[in-house]
Amino acid sequence: MYLMGDPTFVLIILVMIVAMIVQRQVVANYRKYAKVRNLNGLSGAEAARIILDSNGLNDVQIEPVRGELTDHYDPRTRTVRLSAHNYSEPSVSAITIAAHECGHALQHAENYAPLSLRASILPVANIGSHGAFPLFLMGFLFSIGPLMDLGIILFAGALLFHLITLPVEFNASRRAFIQLEQANIIEQNELPGAHKVLNSAALTYVASTLMALVQLIRLIILRGNRN
Repeated sequence: MYLMGDPTFVLIILVMIVAMIVQRQVVANYRKYAKVRNLNGLSGAEAARIILDSNGLNDVQIEPVRGELTDHYDPRTRTVRLSAHNYSEPSVSAITIAAHECGHALQHAENYAPLSLRASILPVANIGSHGAFPLFLMGFLFSIGPLMDLGIILFAGALLFHLITLPVEFNASRRAFIQLEQANIIEQNELPGAHKVLNSAALTYVASTLMALVQLIRLIILRGNRN
């Protein structure tokens, strides 16, 4: 009943399919432009250093990290971490992803409100993403309303985190394009490829937010049916 008890289950399957398609597109675009050498011959690490230094962030470190598309900015240590290919290779994908992560460093340096808000609710979001479903399921199976309500509240916190992530990521991408052009890191004919890499990546955040929203609606419907 928990899996098949309401029509929103169909929506979850559809959103999952969309998310899988989007993820495949992200990887396809990334790998396509990872094979295209950028005209200035800059690696991701070199491009990141130019962007950071030109914005007075000389103390932000740049480090390689294992894996593919594992790039991220760590605000705790003020470090831009780039996956091995993006760190060392002079591709369009490398400088684009590096610029995006530098966008997060710029947000951090400027105390960009959505980034600060996202960081503040991260503990609640982590608890919600791991504990909401077990609590709700226990309450559902044993008809314990308060447990179901707590599960819904915790998952709503996780959804809020997803919603706040959207402007954070889109803003980082906007900053990335500005920095790439202002620092003359990218040429005009390389911009379409850069747009494809970042736009497809942004869609993954949209898909994950839609998934969380549908799941929350499903929990609310199941809670109502249990009354």
